[in-house]
Amino acid sequence: MIHFSHVYKTYSGSVQALKNIDLYIDKGEFVFLTGPSGAGKSTLFKMISAFDRPCSGEVTVGEYNMNSISSSQVPFLRRKIGVVYQDFKLLKSSTVFENIALPLKVRGDGDNYIRDRVGEMLEHVGLSFKRDTFPQFLSGGEQQRVAIARALVHHPGILIADEPTGNLDPHLSEEIMDLLDKANAQGTTVFVATHDHEMVKRRNKRVVQINNGNIEKEFGGLDV
Repeated sequence: MIHFSHVYKTYSGSVQALKNIDLYIDKGEFVFLTGPSGAGKSTLFKMISAFDRPCSGEVTVGEYNMNSISSSQVPFLRRKIGVVYQDFKLLKSSTVFENIALPLKVRGDGDNYIRDRVGEMLEHVGLSFKRDTFPQFLSGGEQQRVAIARALVHHPGILIADEPTGNLDPHLSEEIMDLLDKANAQGTTVFVATHDHEMVKRRNKRVVQINNGNIEKEFGGLDV
């Protein structure tokens, strides 16, 4: 599903973001990515969604090779990926319904399908009563649930989440992780970057630990 093979990435100024990364994430896995700020987590995520390319080595996501993917193929790759950000990135001038519907509109789905599918997602994240609300009138937890609904509405094969609970209290963090667990149980491959080591311990998933651009170790949740 996601495969990094001997991947190096160097930015201007000789900053080595990634050094000899070997990583394989199978279809249907749930994997945590941990490490300090600047460790290389965001660079890994950018490569998965074709916002960046390796300087050497190879990255494949499904049937797509990130080294040689064409600009015309990128939109099709991204339709198979859902992304959740720490700062939500919701459109302030659009309602909850409109924010969630965005990926479906982009790919040209019909109005009836969009109405029904967004309705399902609103129910799934417990926000049906907020469908016509604008993001600035939602709590942080509600905004993150909208972001997750938007990331999952188009049935992506992969969900990547960059610090999805970073701005939330422990109770809301658990609610968000429960939603990601449900998505994983339905077959979505989930890859989550987080600083929350206590949450990682409680979730008992595979963990990849990165530091200074290197994968330092990998272990199961029982070994955290």
